[in-house]
Amino acid sequence: MRVFFRSESRRGSSGRARAARPRRAAVRTLLFSLTFALPAALPAQSPEATPRDARPPILRDVGIEQRLGQPLPLDAIFQDESGRAVRLGQYFGKRPVVLVLAYYDCPMLCTEVLNGLLSSIKTLSFDVGKEFEIVTVSFNPRDRPSDAAAKKKPYVDAYHRSGAAGGWHFLTGGSGSIERITNAVGFRYKYDESQGQFAHAAAIYVATPDGKLSRYFYGIDYAPRDLRLGLIEASQRRIGTPVDQILLYCFHYDPKVGRYGAVVMNMVRMGGVAAVLILSTFLTIMWRRDRRRDAKILVRREAGPEDRPS
Repeated sequence: MRVFFRSESRRGSSGRARAARPRRAAVRTLLFSLTFALPAALPAQSPEATPRDARPPILRDVGIEQRLGQPLPLDAIFQDESGRAVRLGQYFGKRPVVLVLAYYDCPMLCTEVLNGLLSSIKTLSFDVGKEFEIVTVSFNPRDRPSDAAAKKKPYVDAYHRSGAAGGWHFLTGGSGSIERITNAVGFRYKYDESQGQFAHAAAIYVATPDGKLSRYFYGIDYAPRDLRLGLIEASQRRIGTPVDQILLYCFHYDPKVGRYGAVVMNMVRMGGVAAVLILSTFLTIMWRRDRRRDAKILVRREAGPEDRPS
């Protein structure tokens, strides 16, 4: 699992929109470079000399621990974008929910998480507010409803579908409520007082209508197919099409990597069933054609030469 550490400062929403693509490319380039450059740059060490955890101390307690099936604290009190006190459970009960933990003055990673989610849901046929809800919760107790409202507007505008404003929620809360939801999710983060920075990981979470964690998707890019299948499973297959049910048979969620992967044996079985159906259809068509031809021949024979048209 990748853990990111970023300096946090306020920026205008228009600047973030213009810089979104270059920043995402920069993040990918940096991660790629670190992945391959650091092992080559570090001196070789024997297994005995290798420390158990070489990460900086502040990052050692940062990460995400999957807690599938864990109930969320639906009675926790937050504030919505207008400053109204709300219970987390108000956004559950009818539809699956995509949960995002991100604070609103984050200039890099949290914004990239939201950008990745927006990019994914824009390709889905499901609509926010109809087939599913999105609840974004700030884990910074210093964020205020005005910050939530300012963060929400560009995403709802960019999504550009009716009902989005009522289906995508941006919440703020006190330390107690934040601690309850982050503990339930398994989201561990640290704030460095000397640097004024948060260290945290990147992911989104899918919860069932009754508020239980169903799927974790890591990073800042979320495959639309994975998100769609995750929502369908979280809804107990109440949304989606027959094709989606077939895909769920062939693709299963792998909690180790936080994505859906092909199940080879199921795909082989599906291929075998498809082959049998195609062959059966072909044989049925041929059999019916032969019967019609034989019936015509029999009628001609029984009619006799005198009844045949001249």
